[in-house]
Amino acid sequence: MDTRKLYYENAYTKRFTAQVMDCRQTAGGWDVILSATAFFPEEGGQAADTGALGAVHVTGAHERGGVILHHTDGPLPVGETVEGALDWPERFRKMQNHTAEHIVSGLIHAEYGFENTGFHLGGDGCTVDFGGELDRRQLDEIEWAANQAVWRDVPVIARFPSTPELAAMEYRSKLDLTSNVRIVTVEGVDVCACCAPHVSGTGQIGPIKILDFMRHRGGTRLWMKAGSDAMADYRARYEASAAISGLLNTPQGEITAGVERLLEQRDGLKREISALRRQAAEAMAASLAPAPGHMLLFFQGDEDALRLLANAGMEKCAGVCAVFSGQDGDWRFVMASRQTDMRAFIRQNGPALSARGGGQERMVSGRSTASKADLEAFFR
Repeated sequence: MDTRKLYYENAYTKRFTAQVMDCRQTAGGWDVILSATAFFPEEGGQAADTGALGAVHVTGAHERGGVILHHTDGPLPVGETVEGALDWPERFRKMQNHTAEHIVSGLIHAEYGFENTGFHLGGDGCTVDFGGELDRRQLDEIEWAANQAVWRDVPVIARFPSTPELAAMEYRSKLDLTSNVRIVTVEGVDVCACCAPHVSGTGQIGPIKILDFMRHRGGTRLWMKAGSDAMADYRARYEASAAISGLLNTPQGEITAGVERLLEQRDGLKREISALRRQAAEAMAASLAPAPGHMLLFFQGDEDALRLLANAGMEKCAGVCAVFSGQDGDWRFVMASRQTDMRAFIRQNGPALSARGGGQERMVSGRSTASKADLEAFFR
């Protein structure tokens, strides 16, 4: 017998009682079947409700052939009547987000004719995919219209129309459905086939925010949050903005300009440091004394500086001039020689140097995870 779905009768059911019809142990816990439930199973891109059945926790739920399996962390006696309690704040945030998605998808479909091709609602807002490309300006307009629908506080009605009624209706659906179809109507905004619980009026959704978007499989994927999720996101962004404002000693409304100034200063300092390191590398190169064998140099600089030193060093030594920059376990290097094929050298000695690299016959570059002592011992 199918499980009676209380979330269809009243999406605001937080607590209920039901009889335990079956309880079976699984690899990850127990699967409990009840005579009735308010726990919405994982379905239609939405994660399952969680909560408690008596003293055990409900970690998820799935529907199988009309029967809902509650995944729990403990067993329940078959035949016993238990009280179920949903994690209501979690369920309500899903209701807010899912109804907001209907509004956004309905508006995009009405304005641009794009179908909703994918939807996922989890613990951190939702992603929605559309079958056409949208830009930032278009999404800003959709977001504004969606929030206007919230402010109007229009009814959200879910029902199962008869087969003749359904045949005469125009509604959005990813599947070709003919009977036993649940239709969710956001008055004046959207009509869509959907199995999930929703709020009863758009005023309960709260703010709707489209956070980001990207091109995806020839269409658009967007990230959005609504209600308590949108408020939490705004709070986190405000706190980050306030922290940056404090660090920059700049009013929050001017932090973009403050960061731009900071980046300009950073880039200027990087150029100055690069010029000073170049001068230091040139001075070091000029001071190199001839060496009868290999030459090992350590210098904190960019690859151009390492190449400058390697070029100068290979003219002064009879073997390989190896220049390393970094620290134990994380070195960048350039090695050069007039006498040695450096490609063969790095292939042969790479393991001993804990190094990987490549390049030309006279010069190679790469990275090493050796210690300074190991490098000194090798080249000594």
